[in-house]
Amino acid sequence: MNSKKFLGLALSAVLTLGIVSGCGAKPAAKPQADAVTTASVVNDQAAFLKAVSKDGTWIIATLKDMTIDKEIVLEGEFKNKNEMARKIALYTQDDKHNVTARFSLKAPKLTVKSENARIQGGTFIGDVYVQAKGFSVVDGKVQGNIYFASDDIKSSFKLDKGEVTGSQEVKK
Repeated sequence: MNSKKFLGLALSAVLTLGIVSGCGAKPAAKPQADAVTTASVVNDQAAFLKAVSKDGTWIIATLKDMTIDKEIVLEGEFKNKNEMARKIALYTQDDKHNVTARFSLKAPKLTVKSENARIQGGTFIGDVYVQAKGFSVVDGKVQGNIYFASDDIKSSFKLDKGEVTGSQEVKK
């Protein structure tokens, strides 16, 4: 990788982290949800799995295409702007919030246990099992199926400029 490209990626990562950490997010009120709510910028499996855990961060931002060889479980209660939220950000952006790169994340399975979670800006390759309300795909893609734990959870699902290539169904 040439030095200009590396410098550009590093600058994008710093800007993304600065923008996200300056959002004014506050930790949840419950003691078990009292976690750091800044972004976790990740580029390897161990860091990614730690960031999506109940002790992780509200936003998990990748810097490249990634393959995780085990199930991903997105869990925990986090707040962004006083609302429950989790985001897997599969993109980088500039200081004006323009997307500068999109990435893919491949895993055998993603289980979503966090309320108001979303996949944004890139492509998740694998099946998604949603067990919490408010899941969305924003300006991104799920290349696989989405299975919902109940009709109620399915009815709270949103596609916002997103795409799902497989089925979307309730599977108990």
